[in-house]
Amino acid sequence: MLHPQEGLRSSPIAGVIPNGGDVDAIAGLLVLRERQPLTIYATACVLGVLERNSIFDVLASDVVARQAVPLDMPTPLALPDGTPSGLAIELFAVPGKVPLYLEVPGEAPPIVEGEETVGIAVTDGRHTLFFIPGCAAMTPRLRARLRGAELVFFDGTMWRDDEMIRAGAGTKTGQRMGHMSLSGPDGTMAAFADLGVERKVLVHINNSNPVLLADSPERAQFEAAGWAVGFDGMEFTL
Repeated sequence: MLHPQEGLRSSPIAGVIPNGGDVDAIAGLLVLRERQPLTIYATACVLGVLERNSIFDVLASDVVARQAVPLDMPTPLALPDGTPSGLAIELFAVPGKVPLYLEVPGEAPPIVEGEETVGIAVTDGRHTLFFIPGCAAMTPRLRARLRGAELVFFDGTMWRDDEMIRAGAGTKTGQRMGHMSLSGPDGTMAAFADLGVERKVLVHINNSNPVLLADSPERAQFEAAGWAVGFDGMEFTL
């Protein structure tokens, strides 16, 4: 699907929409440095992160455009030649924190709602999907936005808040890292239980999360609640 279609270095990728400045959200930009025209659509905050890190200058400014996208404003997506793609996005704030590498040493960063971490609504004017790979809490505003949605891709980092500590794989809780847990009264399953979302898919799943195991009781519990676990090559039609 992403193989060159014209010449040796072409790509069908016309745009990239980072949801934040975390390494796992922006590092992939560096492999798109082959002078292939595309546009990076992001908040001014995230574009500022790219501008302050000169390594991203490998994305030549004469072929890779950077477009600031205001929150809560529908923004049309264009093809590299400037013609309309037929798609539009809306970026909206979700609870999150600054990237790990921007934290002040020795201080736990606050959970904030702003341009640091965003969800993305993608629409063709008839159907809409939501992509939210990082979220620290379900808020009333986010609940209202997602209610009755056709398709939501949502943060699946942790099954329980202290799972990395229990597994000896880290020293931080999910909340400390800016992620909801899937289980528990304040977790993702509970938060989505009455939202009437048609299709719900987990993404951004940590390798400590037992929901990744097809035969685990956690996986069975989650699938019984109407969720799917995302995998490479997964396709959807709206």
